[in-house]
Amino acid sequence: MDFRTEIESVSFPFEITQKDRFLNIGSCFSDKFGRYLQDNKLDCFSNPYGTIFNPISIFRLLNSSITEQPVMNRYLTENNGQWYHYDYHSKLSATSASSLSHHLEALHKKVRDYLRKTDYLVIALGTAFVYRLKNNQHVVANCHKKPDDLFYKELLTQKEIGIRFRQFYEKLKLFNPRIKIIFTVSPVRHTKDTLQGNNLSKSILRLSCHYFCQDFKDVHYFPAYEILMDDLRDYRFYEEDMIHVNETGQKYVIENFKESAFSPDLKQFVDQWQQVKNQLNHRPFQPESESHQKFLRNLLNRLEQLGNTIDVEKEKELVKAQLM
Repeated sequence: MDFRTEIESVSFPFEITQKDRFLNIGSCFSDKFGRYLQDNKLDCFSNPYGTIFNPISIFRLLNSSITEQPVMNRYLTENNGQWYHYDYHSKLSATSASSLSHHLEALHKKVRDYLRKTDYLVIALGTAFVYRLKNNQHVVANCHKKPDDLFYKELLTQKEIGIRFRQFYEKLKLFNPRIKIIFTVSPVRHTKDTLQGNNLSKSILRLSCHYFCQDFKDVHYFPAYEILMDDLRDYRFYEEDMIHVNETGQKYVIENFKESAFSPDLKQFVDQWQQVKNQLNHRPFQPESESHQKFLRNLLNRLEQLGNTIDVEKEKELVKAQLM
């Protein structure tokens, strides 16, 4: 008997190679994916603006980077002696408005320089609910614990998301014509919107992604949301809060992406690199024994060979420090 419905295999019209560069942006699920790429020695810049959940803020930040728009200082805000910006996550803060503004300007330049040579932009959408400032209707990425009466909550429409994406997409393709975009919808539940509201929000995001893929040949969708909701479909793949995906669930989703999108050579490399990482994490009972020293010498030799294609200097130093 079958006790689960497995997700249909995803077919992309491209193969990701070890030389490709990624920029990830979006929900906390984007952080997990970016960490996986970085851990496997792929070139990835992950969530430079911090965790951003709604599509309007995501498109605006990326657009500001590629068009060299100055930071909108009118949206700087102070809370308990620390300065924040309504367009960015709270991890980007400073003790003065000018310091934060300069930091954000430098960040946009860094993102712009990286995007110019990026092969894949991966966008993980979290929610279609947004908060707008009451005084001018500006959509904020983060309220930074400011009083509730400064904002009103709104559910974006698929039409508005589509218009904002098209505006951003046209500028992005002029800036970097070869870049491909991969969308996904985060499976993390936004229970503060109620479960009914969360499902409504996710459906709008999913419908938006559907039309993005229909309208633009170099825009693609990866079904992270569907994998958790319809394939795994079990709370054992979530953390104790029953909201966030646990390590097992994350691995399953990312393994699915690997099988769908990575080239055969990259799949083989990732499998080999995971073996090397397991060896690097090995903790012997007798580190001074001849057998372990031989193990370290063989591991160092393997790293030397890998050093012809990837940066393993940190790993080599770690092994050398254990050699007698």
